[in-house]
Amino acid sequence: MNDATQAVHGWRWAPAWVLAFVALWPAPGYAEGVLALGALAGLIKLVGSRFRGGNALLSGPAWALTSVLFFAYWLPEAFSAVDAMDRGRALREALVDLRYLPFLWIVAAAVADDAGRRRTFGGLAIIVGVWTLDALIEAATGTSPLFSGIDAAKRAISGHGMCTAAQVAAADRLAGVLGPCNLKLGIVLASLSPFALDAMRRRFGRLGWLGAAVGIGLVVLLAGSRASWLTYGLVLLWTGWRTLGRKKLLMVFALGALALVATTLMVPQVRERIERTTHVLTADSKGMDTALSGRTRIWSAALCMAGEHPVNGVGARGFRHAFPPCDPQPGVIAAWGEGAALHAHQLVLEILSETGGIGLLLWLAGAALAWRAWRYADAAARDRARPAMLALAVTVFPLNTHLASYSTFWGGVLLLLSALYAGSLLGREQD
Repeated sequence: MNDATQAVHGWRWAPAWVLAFVALWPAPGYAEGVLALGALAGLIKLVGSRFRGGNALLSGPAWALTSVLFFAYWLPEAFSAVDAMDRGRALREALVDLRYLPFLWIVAAAVADDAGRRRTFGGLAIIVGVWTLDALIEAATGTSPLFSGIDAAKRAISGHGMCTAAQVAAADRLAGVLGPCNLKLGIVLASLSPFALDAMRRRFGRLGWLGAAVGIGLVVLLAGSRASWLTYGLVLLWTGWRTLGRKKLLMVFALGALALVATTLMVPQVRERIERTTHVLTADSKGMDTALSGRTRIWSAALCMAGEHPVNGVGARGFRHAFPPCDPQPGVIAAWGEGAALHAHQLVLEILSETGGIGLLLWLAGAALAWRAWRYADAAARDRARPAMLALAVTVFPLNTHLASYSTFWGGVLLLLSALYAGSLLGREQD
């Protein structure tokens, strides 16, 4: 067995590690532990072998794109830490986030060949399917079996549950496996849905795609924010066009609109979000702010921060500290309640306010190189990378609202999707 073959065989654990990381998202501390240990083990293995067999693990372009996407994310954070409001914490966070570089390499290696890609993408599809089924059970019975099991295990270990009573009482949507203290199931399923829809289409054809689209769509509607509805709508538009064609896709969207009307009439939480959205039609600033749940106030503050710190921003995750002096309505209770806004709720404004013009340029450079790699890839490479490409594209779609990209949870999701895209598109060198 030559060095190249040994290098590939030595990384057969990578797909299982990626899937374990995703499957543990309902328990964020354990997921972070899996990420850190896997990244450390991978780095030690690479250093120990002096990167021998590197081209067998990933192609040269895959190594380059994966690393570029990491630095497009990390360098803005590092530059913003130089004069951040909480400089010590910002510098520590930037140093800790260096763990994401070997993380991206390992994720890319996990999907760099056909076998690894099938295991990883198929595993992600299964996770989405299981979480969807669990959420549908919760919608019917009021209880998520998966979260109940996780919560019971947490109580047995530590004596208290995953969520506080106040968090449970405040939950205003379907929580699913992530639980009422982490109401992100809708956006997570919307972002990961391309893997499940692609797997069902390949295995069962149009009916498979349609069944998966309906099941995931119902959960996203009940569990998600309006941002997740838009994200999932983009996924359906892209995958449905390729699977069904224009006319049949229009019929599916028409049926979806009828389902939305029916759900709005029957589910108070959905009805409240729809009614809030209609305030945008009042054409005044108050109506717009109500429709956007106070985000126009947040976005005004973000523009203020970008204007006062145009070069490198206020520091990654420093939004909450910089919000009070930039608040356009100081002393007025915000739509989200007491306290400062924690982040900009919009990707471009988050980058501009927290990492400045330098950050925006670096993010745009990363996006341009990712697009260039797609543009010059052959048809077979595009086909195998399409689920990861679509998942990444809809997750960072700029005409939407977003979770905090420099938070531990969502930052990990974005980088995971970036590495899945780079690894599946560019793969490893073939003999």
